Parts: sequence; structure tokens; C-alpha cells
Amino acid sequence: MRLYIPVILTVGTFVFSTSADALQYDNGRFGLKLTGYGTAGILEPDFETPDFIGDWRVRGEMDYLVTDGNKLGLVYAIDAAAVDEDKFMREAFTYWQNNTYGRAELGFTDSIARKLGVGLPDVGGLRVNDKPLFYKKIHPAGPVISDTTLTTGRSALRLNLATMPIGATQYGLSVSGITDDYDYAVDAALKIRQPTGKVKAAYTVGASFMSRPDGYRTDAYTPYVYADWRAQVSGGMNLQYNSWMWGLTARLIYDENPVGPISDGLAVGTGVSYDILNYSISLTYIFSDTGVWNRDVKDYMDHTAIASFRYKYSENVDGWMSLGVTTETPFLAVGMRLTF
Repeated sequence: MRLYIPVILTVGTFVFSTSADALQYDNGRFGLKLTGYGTAGILEPDFETPDFIGDWRVRGEMDYLVTDGNKLGLVYAIDAAAVDEDKFMREAFTYWQNNTYGRAELGFTDSIARKLGVGLPDVGGLRVNDKPLFYKKIHPAGPVISDTTLTTGRSALRLNLATMPIGATQYGLSVSGITDDYDYAVDAALKIRQPTGKVKAAYTVGASFMSRPDGYRTDAYTPYVYADWRAQVSGGMNLQYNSWMWGLTARLIYDENPVGPISDGLAVGTGVSYDILNYSISLTYIFSDTGVWNRDVKDYMDHTAIASFRYKYSENVDGWMSLGVTTETPFLAVGMRLTF
């Protein structure tokens, strides 16, 4: 459970509040919010020479309540994963949100299939659900699809449309283009939530079609894609019972008439976590198989298992430790994370 600790200064209609989740400013219909985190630690491949690892993200959001129930907003974010790829933003987009019908986003951001997707339980600091940090220090011997959630990147101009939850169901559609990476891409997603009861659940399914990928890549550990078209399907489930969380996710990728190294295939993952007081533990497993659709090449399979432990020292400071193994290399990682 998150605790909200406000520090309120009032001058006219000015209210400034801080919490464990955000730095926030509200002034009538206008609002600003800044969130982020920073992680620093070490990773020891083969339990030998330690190597520094760092991760961070900063996200700013500005919104204006145009009328009751209608909000206009701007979002800009940058993180270590984007900087690693020589990009100056993780996302930059504007949105219009209607509390009855839904939300529209225009700019550079994740596809709706990814935003409505679910990830794997993980309490460590290795970014398991988004371009894992351990592969920066342990280079895989072949192409690895490490992300089990469908993605078509953030470097193309994109329009996302998502409904508000209709009962337990939420729908989404996105279209992207105006990029050198491909002609266009269309993504769709469906999410079903069961937020009440003894067992809380979320189920999601997504699909994507991309026309003529040309030097395109979103998974940092696969080759660039040159093909007639790319199709993807993903699915996931999260179940929560008291302090237990179980997740199961899968992603299938198919390239039509690929040219050059093969980078399509499948990734499947599962994980479980448990929270008690200020302590959390998790166990995560991901299997990747690339080249599975092409009989002319030998497919490459990768197995990754990680056990993680986290201690929450305060609302903004916690420490973590992970013990894991890839197909060829065991590793140990420890670090500290600050959030705001």
C-alpha cells in the first residue's frame, strides 16, 4: 500500500504537494506533475569482476482542464534506455481525455497494445520488462527477444485511441507512420480487469501489423529487420491473491520474406512475487526462441531466470538484490533505487 504524505503551501489558489509518487503542482484547472527514479548498482557476470550498472527515468506531464470531464495534456519523458540508443526522448506527445468516452494521444509514444499490456512480476532493479539491464553487461550469443509485451517502438509519429473502461473491458487502437523504419503500423488491444474479489485479475491481448520494416528494431538484442511485413500477437495475465502476484505473458513475431539475419520468433515469460511488510521477493523466467519460423537457419534459444529481493527503507528509498542466470552466464546484481 502506498502512503501519500502531503506538504501543502497555500498562497491564494496555489497548492504544491510532494509524495512518494510525484512532485505535483495544482493551480485551479492547470496542473504539473514530475515523476522519476534512479538506480545505481553493480553486476557480476560469472560472480567475478563487478561492473557498474545505472538506470533512470524522468517524466513530466502538464495538463489543463478545459471543461469538466475534458482534459488537454502534454507529456515528455527521457530515460537511460533511450539515451543508450542515442535518442533524446522516451516519449513526447499531447493528449485529449474525456472522462466518459476515452483518450486520444498524438506524438511519439508506445503503441496502445503495449500500454494496455501486462508485465511480469519483478522486484529487482534490472528492468526485466523493458530492455533488461543485464544484457548490457552479458552479451547474448544470439538474437534474444527479451520483451514479452508487444511493441512497435516509439520513434514514429503515432495516434493512440483508447476507450474508458466499459464495465471490465477496455479497447484500444493505434496507427503510426512518418518514419524511416517502416511504411506504417497498426496496433490493437483489448484488456479485461477484475479489480474486486478475493482474486484480482487482468487479462490482455494485442495484435500488430507493420508494412515494410526497413532497418527497424525495438528489441536491443535482435538484428535490424528488413521484410515485406511484420505481424505480432501478444497476450498476458496477472493474478493477485492477497500479497501474492502471478504473471504469464507471451509474444509471437513473424516476418514475411525477411532479408538478412533472422530476428522473429517467440518469447514467453512467467513470474511470481510476494510482499510482506517492507520486504518483497520475486522469481521470473523468460524463454526466447528466434528463427523458429525459418527452416533454413538454426534457431537460437535463450533461457533467463532471476530471483530478486527488495527492502523498502522508506517511501522513496529501497535496496535490491538479484541472482540470475542466462543461457550461458550466471550473475549477481545489487543496487539502490531512489524514486520521486
